Amino acid sequence: MKKIKFLMAAMAACLVAPVFTACSDDDNTLDNIVSEYTVNDNMVAQQKATSNKDVAVLLVAFGSTWNNAFQAFDKTKAAYEAAFPNADVYVCFSSDICINRASVGENTDDEGNIVKRDYYEPRYLLHAIGAAKYSKIYVQSLQVIPGEEFAAVVASVKKFMNNGYIASAHLDDEYLAKLEEDKAIFLGLPLLNDPEVDVPEVARQLNTLYASEAAQGAVAFMGHGNPDTYDTFKANVRYTQLEEELQKLNPNYFVGTVDMADNYKQDVMARMQAKGINNGKVYLHALMSIAGDHAHNDMAGEGEDYWDAEEEESEDNSWYEFFNHKGYQAEVPVTGNHPLGLLELQGILNVWINHTKNAEFLEDAYHSMYPEE
Repeated sequence: MKKIKFLMAAMAACLVAPVFTACSDDDNTLDNIVSEYTVNDNMVAQQKATSNKDVAVLLVAFGSTWNNAFQAFDKTKAAYEAAFPNADVYVCFSSDICINRASVGENTDDEGNIVKRDYYEPRYLLHAIGAAKYSKIYVQSLQVIPGEEFAAVVASVKKFMNNGYIASAHLDDEYLAKLEEDKAIFLGLPLLNDPEVDVPEVARQLNTLYASEAAQGAVAFMGHGNPDTYDTFKANVRYTQLEEELQKLNPNYFVGTVDMADNYKQDVMARMQAKGINNGKVYLHALMSIAGDHAHNDMAGEGEDYWDAEEEESEDNSWYEFFNHKGYQAEVPVTGNHPLGLLELQGILNVWINHTKNAEFLEDAYHSMYPEE
């Protein structure tokens, strides 16, 4: 990802971001935090009064600033509304950076118009859902692997159930205790949560979509991954497991990441060459919930800004330029001028939806935030 873009976007966010951002110490004053609870409480209360529904589904994504990603979240929300007709569905972002940059309009639509969207943190939406006293709450992680970001989702739910947010925004303890007693708060797990069930199913769905590409060349999926020091629950192994399952269907499938040690683009190429794939087509797809900065820049970035011949393995060199400079013909399939994220693939989205339908009660959420201690 281009570092200069990050710097400019961060400066813009600090200059004009709304009160719920965290670019300065002043943004985190009690008054600003309380006002953000109020904004969300009012928004959710109005939605509940209009719909007369008593079930809430909260979809928790990391976030994005791209308009095509916003549209993907819109379509995901609509799909959940169809799958859960008796529920009000909400979408939130866990990334403050994405919230800030989306609110100031970091990117444009395909016509060049600046697109601004207001998204909120899980704590605000959870508080609003609780303040509206929904009798049943589903919190669905839109993460791909059960790693660091998923751990943050779990912590948010536990803090909510423990009434752990600021004192002036506290909820009704009796209401929270009743959610616990009725076992009415559910946690939907990430896409690749179960290595025995989810990983083979996702592999099958991907092969259904991309078998024709695998018949013509290599197909490389780019996930995110985490550095070893942040490999929560050792979830990075899901990428390796997915590649193994895909290769049972066709040996031309590969799965790499932008942030997992020994699984970068150069490692993907090494595994390709070990199988005798030294040239030819390489189809590149994002193994992320949406196609945002990583998909557009790290994967599909094209031109001299995305290639430094002196540092061929640099993270700033895109997968597209890397493979092209290594003797392959890289291709990034697009729909509507953009790569697709996993939420835009119906078969994959259905895995998430089924996780919500089969979501389990979050044990011990009310009594202890950290039951393992």
